[in-house]
Amino acid sequence: MSLRDQFGKDILLTGWGHSRFGKLTDDTLESLIVQVAGEAIRNSGLDPRDIDEIYLGQFNSGMQPLGFTSSLALQLSADLANVPATRTENACASGSAAFQQGAKAVLAGTARNVLVIGAEKMTDAGADVVGAALLGASYEMAGKASTTGFTGLFAEVARHYDKRYGADIAGPGFEAGLGDVLGSIAAKNHRNGMDNPYAQMHRDFGEEFCRTISEKNPMVAEPLRRTDCSPVSDGAAAVVISTSAGGGATAPVRLAGFGHANDFFPAERRDPTEFAATRASWERALGMAGVGIEDLDFAEVHDCFTIAELVMYEAMGLTPRGEGPRAIKEGWVHKDGRLPVNVSGGLKAKGHPVGATGVSQHVIAAMQLSGTAGDMQLPGARRGAVQNMGGVGIANYVSVLEAV
Repeated sequence: MSLRDQFGKDILLTGWGHSRFGKLTDDTLESLIVQVAGEAIRNSGLDPRDIDEIYLGQFNSGMQPLGFTSSLALQLSADLANVPATRTENACASGSAAFQQGAKAVLAGTARNVLVIGAEKMTDAGADVVGAALLGASYEMAGKASTTGFTGLFAEVARHYDKRYGADIAGPGFEAGLGDVLGSIAAKNHRNGMDNPYAQMHRDFGEEFCRTISEKNPMVAEPLRRTDCSPVSDGAAAVVISTSAGGGATAPVRLAGFGHANDFFPAERRDPTEFAATRASWERALGMAGVGIEDLDFAEVHDCFTIAELVMYEAMGLTPRGEGPRAIKEGWVHKDGRLPVNVSGGLKAKGHPVGATGVSQHVIAAMQLSGTAGDMQLPGARRGAVQNMGGVGIANYVSVLEAV
């Protein structure tokens, strides 16, 4: 039974906007928010006066001097005066938190049209500031100095994974085991990012470069190399959520189901390689939509580090635990595979302005399902999923979207 069957109404994505991701020196957080908000409203066929509520996903205001950001979208138009606006924060899942709050407002009937924005300005801050801000998503590491930052936390996951399953990974074409698997995930996403006009990185590095430790691809936190890590980025994305189509230029996209689950912090988990709450968020979203993983045509998932995408193959149920490497070895997750993953290039190539990421994923998915994804377009895409998480599998969100 789908969300529409359960609640008797459609929840539609009717318009969207997306900035380029990268080092955007000529843009401010305000200008990015205004840009994408304007695009989303215009593309929905609505006017600013039709917006009933605004949710803004942003992770850490401390990375830039403007700290009170919830009302920045009002700078777009005087017609947005007095519209309720709320900033949401749930680490790197802040954008998806904003999206689900917006969807729930429409579902509850307290709003007809909700503007959801995700935005972050990170590159103006120094590496130490960004690193400290991101470590704020870790209960154990918040406020502490770290030479590897959040990379070290995911490197720990990779080391545990390799210790438990590494003996079964090596084989023809993947002699180096986990390192080759992670390198292949990075190469896939960089190759996909070449087709994404919004992506921060437009370079196909190739398998050999991504698998090899070199001066240009050094080890950051063993076993994660530079190509295993998403870049620091600026950017924004926005989407309008409504109960009815607003007469926009593109076909609306339906929200079929969603899930959200939070987990304990990693130090309190028995198994660092099991993202149990991530799996729960997938099960809730797929259950609400009344579909299985085999019914999806693509997925956009949170690959802040390549090990995160690998674990996601297992958390979403694409493979049993410990068998995630099969999905990349056998080509399941490539563009022409059984479930293309991160056709956008993912966070790895598209970039990761943390507050914007979750909304960006929804926009990219909506473009796929409305047939407007350009060079990224998958033929016949009718249903897809978006997965975003904050921390090391702590705050987990999944949405299932489908063409109308």
